[in-house]
Amino acid sequence: MARKSRIILHGKQAANQELRDAVAAVREDGHQIEVRVTWEAGDAGLFAAQAAKEGVDTVIAGGGDGTVNEVLNGLVQVEGGSSALGVIPLGTANDFARSAGIPLQLEGALRVAVETEPVAVDVGRSGDRAFMNVATGGFGTEVTVNTNPKLKRLLGGAAYFITGLGRFSELEPVPIRLRGPDLDWEGKLLVLAVGNARQAGGGHVLCPDAVLDDGLLDIGVLPDVPEDQQSEAISALMTHGMQAVKDAALYWRVPWVEIEAPKGIYVNLDGEPTHATHHRFEVEPRRLKLHLPESTSLLTSSEHGSK
Repeated sequence: MARKSRIILHGKQAANQELRDAVAAVREDGHQIEVRVTWEAGDAGLFAAQAAKEGVDTVIAGGGDGTVNEVLNGLVQVEGGSSALGVIPLGTANDFARSAGIPLQLEGALRVAVETEPVAVDVGRSGDRAFMNVATGGFGTEVTVNTNPKLKRLLGGAAYFITGLGRFSELEPVPIRLRGPDLDWEGKLLVLAVGNARQAGGGHVLCPDAVLDDGLLDIGVLPDVPEDQQSEAISALMTHGMQAVKDAALYWRVPWVEIEAPKGIYVNLDGEPTHATHHRFEVEPRRLKLHLPESTSLLTSSEHGSK
């Protein structure tokens, strides 16, 4: 029997003709696909939770990384829910989809969601918010928070880079302490990443070795460097990711981490920025089922495939 799928679609994409054509093509192959369109903040999570309670097999987030996060949170709030998550990338950066190898071509992404067997993956959590991708803090988060939405619509992921270039003069290292299993580090940092997956902020690969099914979070830190090297280090990171500053960067893999920042630090959870002096992140192993392409590099084992 064909699985029942429901797309939770960001309202701005309701008239997307490419997506309409994709849905029509996949329906012609016998797949059951419903669509719910969001109208206001909170709809995506509400619709996802309703779908999970109704026993919909696959709930597909149609939007950017923020929509994926809202749908994820709607699904995991339903105790005992068995709905799997699918992703159609319709945002500016689509960091999670790119990291996971989900096609940016919409019919391809939809077919991944309806034609592959879902696999159990970890979910990160900070307080009452779940996240699938990467939580960031420090300079990159300031850039994401302050990037003009109009610039994002015009330039896509490049908007983050341009905004970052204009904010180098405001760069101020954040005093912080990290604590976790076999982890106790204190110092000033320029960039922090807590990764369940790998990239954020418009294509910056901050946790290059993270996978979704190892029961661990990847912690990446770019500590403070001499002032005359700061702009060069940040520019390298924004252009080529954490690997470009690997000689200076610090890495850990832990099931949980606590962050103390006396002056407070912005942390961006899949597009949801928060500011606090204390953050705790932990992983919920194999908490959710997710549809991924066979070619994904985000699993320790690639033994999954088509129906």
